[in-house]
Amino acid sequence: MATERPTNRLFDKEGKEYGLNTLITAEKIQKVVKDLGRKISEDYKGQKLLLVGVLKGAHMFLSDLEREIDIPGLQIDFIDVSSYQNGTESSGMPQITRDVGTNVAGWHVLFVEDIVDTGYSLDTLLNIFKARGANSVETAALLSKPDRRQVEVPIKYIGIEIPNVFVVGYGLDYQQTHRELPYIAGVSFVS
Repeated sequence: MATERPTNRLFDKEGKEYGLNTLITAEKIQKVVKDLGRKISEDYKGQKLLLVGVLKGAHMFLSDLEREIDIPGLQIDFIDVSSYQNGTESSGMPQITRDVGTNVAGWHVLFVEDIVDTGYSLDTLLNIFKARGANSVETAALLSKPDRRQVEVPIKYIGIEIPNVFVVGYGLDYQQTHRELPYIAGVSFVS
């Protein structure tokens, strides 16, 4: 397992200096994922379940969560929704840039999100997939930032609530970097 990266002087694409500080350890993440997998397995026992990973950030979470779910016939697909356009603030106007390839009619769809903050992306996805005829549409989010919520959205499975800090690691990025970290780090910008 990779070791935690020490806080160093880092610079983004525009030359702005920032640092990383561990917020959630890799061990804590794995415990949360195991607990969520157990709950999902119990709730969807005997059901036709489709996990839809929201790219790119949820890829690690989906991969680990999938291994913790004990449901025969479990399937996965991916959707790509962009609302940050390489910044640290949501545009509030999510765009689907890659849709699922699965006909969701008759499936219980569980969106797997890395983080829910403003709620705009999730609200858009829930409405679209309900209209597509899924038996149910729910969400599992590793992280939730309730202080940032601008659109109230239902989240059936929440791993960890975090304060209003910009985070990277375990699939989450800043300007497409730091996704590989096995832990979650807060980003602190130097003035």
